[in-house]
Amino acid sequence: MTAVHPPALLLLGPTASGKTACALALAAALPVEIVSVDSALVYRGMDIGTAKPTPAELAACPHHLIDIVSPEEAYSAARFRADALRVMDEIAARGRIPLLAGGTMLYFKALREGLSDLPPADAGLRAEIDRAAAIRGWPALHGDLAALDPEAAARLEPTDAQRIQRALEIVKLTGRPVAESYARRGMPAPPWRLLPIALAPSDRSVLHERIAQRFEHMLAAGLVDEVRRLRTKYRLDLSMPSMRCVGYRQAWEHLDGLYDLDTLRFKGVAATRQLAKRQLTWQRQFRETWPGLTEIDCLQPNLAGAVLDAARRLLDQT
Repeated sequence: MTAVHPPALLLLGPTASGKTACALALAAALPVEIVSVDSALVYRGMDIGTAKPTPAELAACPHHLIDIVSPEEAYSAARFRADALRVMDEIAARGRIPLLAGGTMLYFKALREGLSDLPPADAGLRAEIDRAAAIRGWPALHGDLAALDPEAAARLEPTDAQRIQRALEIVKLTGRPVAESYARRGMPAPPWRLLPIALAPSDRSVLHERIAQRFEHMLAAGLVDEVRRLRTKYRLDLSMPSMRCVGYRQAWEHLDGLYDLDTLRFKGVAATRQLAKRQLTWQRQFRETWPGLTEIDCLQPNLAGAVLDAARRLLDQT
């Protein structure tokens, strides 16, 4: 007899698309617990720049995978997958439904498809790459990557430090192109009926305006002071994944005197818009490869109601 897999709702979308409000609306109407799918919300002390749910919002429904690591640590897609599957099992054992909500699309992909057979991070090699970047600049290292793996380099911007570093690390450790390493999978599909709902804007310019307003609100709420406190409390540097998060890198560089507050505002908004563009590119790929994905216009007046209707429909089909 074929085992019946339990359902899990997935709510994904770009930054500023309304995921938090929709997740809370689902939690008010359905027996769900929220599992964060966000590579920044895992970090303690990073509240303002991540738009972390407020204490009242966190108290309204059980939340998981928020504030679980120090900003000094790295948190990987592999660790997320293991943590998420463990938490999902615990939620189902309580007779409730996991609701995985967030915007880190790689984590959704890892959950659904498993992970590639990639080498673990090599601290020595990363330090060597960082030293080279400090001397020569990331565009020059992008050129090095192009010589080793032209296909990987063509997919990356010359200033995308985090991805250039990881691509160089993979190529140097494996001796294989990045795409070949990613194609080597070693995990079975999860024993869940994944029910995805994706938020997407019918007018991207409206999303861009929301992003600008939200970043202005973060500055007014004390983002720069938050980064100053983090630098005092922890041993951090800009090579760490936590400080590469959108908004935090720009606030750090502002604190270092590299530019003024107006430039911080401009760079922060621009970086957040680029993040949203990457998230929507991921979602387009999901739409093409993920049967059953329900896409909803995040700019419609009754977004929470539309998401709740979609969630009930998907659950009724299982």
